[in-house]
Amino acid sequence: MVKSMTGYGRGEAVLNGRSITVEVRSVNNRYLDCTVKLPRLYIFAEDAIKTRVQNAISRGKVDVFVSLDNAEAEEVVISVNKPVADSYYAALTQLRDQYQLKDDISVSLLAKLQDVLLVEKSQEDMEAVAADICAVLDMALSDYTEMRAREGEKLAADIRDRAETIKELLAKVEERSPKTVSEYRAKLEARMRDVLSNTQLDDSRILTEAAIFADKVAVDEETVRLHSHLEQLDTMLASGVPVGRKLDFLIQEFNREANTIGSKCTDLEISRHVVDMKAEIEKIREQVQNVE
Repeated sequence: MVKSMTGYGRGEAVLNGRSITVEVRSVNNRYLDCTVKLPRLYIFAEDAIKTRVQNAISRGKVDVFVSLDNAEAEEVVISVNKPVADSYYAALTQLRDQYQLKDDISVSLLAKLQDVLLVEKSQEDMEAVAADICAVLDMALSDYTEMRAREGEKLAADIRDRAETIKELLAKVEERSPKTVSEYRAKLEARMRDVLSNTQLDDSRILTEAAIFADKVAVDEETVRLHSHLEQLDTMLASGVPVGRKLDFLIQEFNREANTIGSKCTDLEISRHVVDMKAEIEKIREQVQNVE
């Protein structure tokens, strides 16, 4: 299945009290270039995210956006700051004794004093958090892959249609090519008869000239190779693996053969077919730039 390099996917879930949202976006790129944007507090999950992306995508400029709301997952630990509490208690006791005050030192009083009670967030399990993020990433990648597959089907259909047009043009070139030789021979013979009207024509010379011309304009090798390339193109599109780079190289070969046919042929009709063929090849090349 052909996949487009352009796509978007989104995943969202609440796992272990955390609301996690992951978005994946990509555009064309020659190689895989992955950028992960997530809160600094969770930067430890970046490598795991990139590994997941590399397993799912072969090339493209990929941006992964991660946002977390862990208000429900936050746990706090409250502890007594004993040195501070001891100091407060000693000072309060000294005040009581020195000024003969009523002894009303209580737990509630000490708890209200600054820094007696320490409130700290519990340490998060980084591996568990990274696993939760990756689980939501998988949802986003699934959505993203479905979109790329839909776009890929459209790309493959368009490429196949244009390849079919190239086949039709190639058939016209193959049909017309032999006729150019016989037409050249007839024109050559007529010209020689006109110039050498009073002289016996040398049939062997005409045959030799026609053979030389036929060798110069022969495009059999090029058309055979183009047919082979068209078969390869169809096979690649049906392979189900990323073939963008191979297709890019194959289209270069398409262009090479079409250019050679165009340079060999002096026939106007064939030249027109070659121009149309090259236009279709160029359109395929543009589409291939979007294929993973």
